[in-house]
Amino acid sequence: MLEQLLQLDSELFLYLNNLGSENWDNVWLAITNKFSSIPLYLILLYLIYKKFGWRALVLMVFVIAGMIAFTDQMTNLFKDTFQRPRPCRAESIMDLTRFIAPRCGKYGFFSGHSSNSMSTAIFAGLLLRPYFKNLIYVLIVWSLVVAYSRIYVGVHYPLDVVCGLTFGVFSGFIFYKLTLYLLKRFISE
Repeated sequence: MLEQLLQLDSELFLYLNNLGSENWDNVWLAITNKFSSIPLYLILLYLIYKKFGWRALVLMVFVIAGMIAFTDQMTNLFKDTFQRPRPCRAESIMDLTRFIAPRCGKYGFFSGHSSNSMSTAIFAGLLLRPYFKNLIYVLIVWSLVVAYSRIYVGVHYPLDVVCGLTFGVFSGFIFYKLTLYLLKRFISE
């Protein structure tokens, strides 16, 4: 059963990865670059400041740093535990892969880009939902695009991405709840 799932995952990866074309490679490389999301993060921090104030912003910067550290470390733990080679390193399919990423890490299960982007989307979307009710949907679409970029550039299987997104939902929600508790405990007057 597991072998069949992994085989389907490889086939879906090859299909999605090979949809790419040289005309779009630079766009997807920009999307997958972790620094390309900095303007979005700055806008989200500004919105948090405008709606919650300086004290809450400082608190939330620490919570967000904790959330990103948590998702990164859990991603690394899963990668080191499962040791599933990335598609760009898997001998069975690496010759069939459109690998355009600047580098190829060793293990890929699960995707850190996917978990970090989705945790940010859920956290910020829920936090700002009373003020911007549709923002969460925009952020989720952004996260899905970032997640797909990992398949496009050849460094993650679809299952890596889906599991990363799922973990990101969980992490974002937990840290959102933690923030509500901390705001009520330390910031509310």
